[in-house]
Amino acid sequence: MLTHLATTTGNIIFSENLKSSLLELLDRYTNDKIFLLVDENTFKYCYPKIADIKQFGADNIILIQSGEKHKNIETLTFIWNFLTEHKADRHSLLINLGGGVICDIGGFAAATFKRGIDFINIPTTLLAQVDSSIGGKTGINFLEYKNEIGLFKQAEAVIINGDMLETLDKENMLSGFAEMIKHALLKDENSFNKLINFEINNTNYALLNELVAESIMIKDFFVSADPLEKNIRKALNFGHTIGHALETFSILQRKPILHGYAVAFGMVAELFLSSTLFGFPIDKVTLLADFVKSKYGKFNISHSDFDSIFEIMLHDKKNRNEKICFSLLKQPGEFVVDITCEKSDIIKSLSQLL
Repeated sequence: MLTHLATTTGNIIFSENLKSSLLELLDRYTNDKIFLLVDENTFKYCYPKIADIKQFGADNIILIQSGEKHKNIETLTFIWNFLTEHKADRHSLLINLGGGVICDIGGFAAATFKRGIDFINIPTTLLAQVDSSIGGKTGINFLEYKNEIGLFKQAEAVIINGDMLETLDKENMLSGFAEMIKHALLKDENSFNKLINFEINNTNYALLNELVAESIMIKDFFVSADPLEKNIRKALNFGHTIGHALETFSILQRKPILHGYAVAFGMVAELFLSSTLFGFPIDKVTLLADFVKSKYGKFNISHSDFDSIFEIMLHDKKNRNEKICFSLLKQPGEFVVDITCEKSDIIKSLSQLL
């Protein structure tokens, strides 16, 4: 049975049978070349679920290296070269089977090859299911800066299959869960409390799949209302201004952390900033901070790092007129966007991570 969510963000399919869902979509491309993008992990653990689909073979599987450090121009060029050498044309289809890196770079490769070919996302991680695979953001990292180059391009479809989550380790589960907490904070207090009280380390997968669907619906509300991020979609950047800076800093220190971990730490700092500027209830700041510390540990940071992290934030793509822009909260479910802050307040918020 398929459940479809057809919106301006594309066709999101909640599927109980990945192979049948994909075959249904491939019926539209019977005379066209089909390509599959994977990394070594998704080729080993996820590809076997669809390996016997007749359209897949050695001449159309694009295998790249896994990890954020490979979401770069070199990998993008490799994908373009493969498509060119195997005679892809403007009617070809690229299927992205993987996590956030695969969905981001695969979407960007498809959107730019021959001025755009169709692509389908099959997110295999919790983070990709609730965040990077939907909403139309594609891109690569550049000069160590996160998602510095990219564009908006909606997938023809996104297939959400709950079975994929059972292949994940604890760290990748927590990484995706951070984005779910962000969505819950943007929705309301009840949604936030539901996530905080979910036993992520002792996962009830049936309940998790329900929470994933709810999280996707929250994101879809913002994306449908503002596909190109001109207004309220900016709320989805909550936790990311500081979070992306922490993620970049960790890469520069050669101690990279997962994206969701960076977002978790970023939300703690930005909730404190929200409390300082807009009176967000401090007890809820403490509740999130305690949760993050217990599940995600502590970010390796000291006072001497603050200026370096602030400098990284000056390159954030959301900035305007050389001012760092934030999306913050007054209450759960009540957000404000395009907020600029004094450096002193940002430094105070970073001190909450010590």
